[in-house]
Amino acid sequence: MISDHTTLNCRGRLVNLSKPLIMGILNLTPDSFYDGGKWNSLDDALRQTQRMLEEGALFIDIGGMSTRPGARAIGVEEELQRVIPVLTALRERFPEALFSVDTVHARVIREAWDLGIALVNDVSAGSMDPEVFPAIAQLQIPYVLMHMKGAPPDMQAAPEYEKGPVLEILDFFIRQVGILRGLGIKDVILDPGFGFGKTLRDNYRLLQELDVFNMLGLPVLVGVSRKSMIYKALGTGPEGALHGTTALHMVALQKGAKILRVHDVAPARDAIRMWEELEYARQTAMPT
Repeated sequence: MISDHTTLNCRGRLVNLSKPLIMGILNLTPDSFYDGGKWNSLDDALRQTQRMLEEGALFIDIGGMSTRPGARAIGVEEELQRVIPVLTALRERFPEALFSVDTVHARVIREAWDLGIALVNDVSAGSMDPEVFPAIAQLQIPYVLMHMKGAPPDMQAAPEYEKGPVLEILDFFIRQVGILRGLGIKDVILDPGFGFGKTLRDNYRLLQELDVFNMLGLPVLVGVSRKSMIYKALGTGPEGALHGTTALHMVALQKGAKILRVHDVAPARDAIRMWEELEYARQTAMPT
């Protein structure tokens, strides 16, 4: 069953999810695994945002704290110093664009909301700040609920899943969505958290069975862009993982993914276009 949650209410703007969408990544961190330090200056951030919007991104996801495996935790003040000036400038330059904030902190969410963000992307699923869920409920902002086993400093040490990653993550989503619904939170997006407390094999099992999560009737976001599950399998580094990323994007789309979170927007846009042609062929095929 394909997800039947077909719209998101982004500050009064209804976003249609009947066609897969793209979320472009804008990391404002010096230590992200692929693009750390690339967009730290305001001019660079503005240019990259314009490029991603022109290439077809609907959402721009702004992150001020790296969550790669082994990443150093930073304080809320440092995160705000990275995010708020850039977000302010981006909102002035691109007032019609939809910005999300990639954060685990309620204070960052609230201050970014005041500047016009339309979505929150939280890798911790509210586990790092008890005020996150109440903030989301009060603001009624769409929320990306991601699964992460452990925490970034040590999540890749030796992750284990007694029931296997798919069933354990499905159980996690059922529990957490129940909590969010109880708080009156309506727009929830599911992210299985590729690379966040998963082995290489876990990641591919998760992708192979991604359509299981469609039974929850919520849109699924996939973030595999240039991750180690790709470049380790290819024997390269993040810089050599673009073609592998595109291949996995096609698999994710065929499994029902509604949002692709990417570093490279144009290749993701083209993958969606090819998927649309395949879908048309499937839907119009003559019975045999």
